[in-house]
Amino acid sequence: MSTVKVGMVQMACTNVQSENLAKAIKGIKDAAAKGAQIVCLQELFTSLYFCDVEDYDNFKLAEAIPGATTDQLSSLAAELNVVIIASLFEKRTQGLYHNTTAVIDADGTYLGKYRKMHIPDDPAYFEKFYFTPGDLGYKVFKTKFATLGVLICWDQWYPEAARITALMGAEILFYPTAIGWATSQDEATNEEQYNAWQTIQRSHAVANGIHVVSVNRVGFEQNGAMKFWGGSFVSNPFGSLLYKASHDAEETTVVELNLAKTDQYRTHWPFLRDRRIDSYQPITKRFIDDN
Repeated sequence: MSTVKVGMVQMACTNVQSENLAKAIKGIKDAAAKGAQIVCLQELFTSLYFCDVEDYDNFKLAEAIPGATTDQLSSLAAELNVVIIASLFEKRTQGLYHNTTAVIDADGTYLGKYRKMHIPDDPAYFEKFYFTPGDLGYKVFKTKFATLGVLICWDQWYPEAARITALMGAEILFYPTAIGWATSQDEATNEEQYNAWQTIQRSHAVANGIHVVSVNRVGFEQNGAMKFWGGSFVSNPFGSLLYKASHDAEETTVVELNLAKTDQYRTHWPFLRDRRIDSYQPITKRFIDDN
């Protein structure tokens, strides 16, 4: 298909998983009613962002994938004829957990999952306590409407992840995300952080000649210490913004993407043609010492 309509559900969460799932389902239905063919939810949408603390009780939030939530979303996808991209806390087995996104095709078929490869460990983002790094590699999913590449939040800072996923045939890169501002910091820092976050992802669109869709959460969490900054957006294959959400409001938005633009931009700006793949071996090293 040369065009596809993508829905984004940007929402605030509570500490009640059933409430968050119900809100996400409503968002998917609203997006479908607006014509969406693919709907992406934000990172870990069934709960508050629990990685602000290292608390063993939070492992109780995890679930099997596929499992109860994906079964429910599969039925919804088939009912609405939409592809659903759903980020969940995966319990793989006893004591082994992942930050995982499931992809469900428009007929309700569970197509598979991507496990987050890059795991951060920062103040209020203690993800290494909870998540084992992904071991499925980078993934693309051939859906009814497009071939999708899915990466998750911290992955978005790494051009290698975007490049590999694009080289695997992704027509659109999706980034379910949970990122925010500490409410104690100044507005200039907030602006700089958001701009860097958006810029790095738009650069992936430019370098690879594909659309990028990033879906973040909103709302105050961590007893008011963290404001998730929303700002979900869509970039065309040359980095131009097709849509940007607010930093405060819950929004369900549908944006039409013209996938034929990829060929246009890659032809006129042939970055893939001019790659010197024979010279890139050093990229596999942690750091290159002069000696």
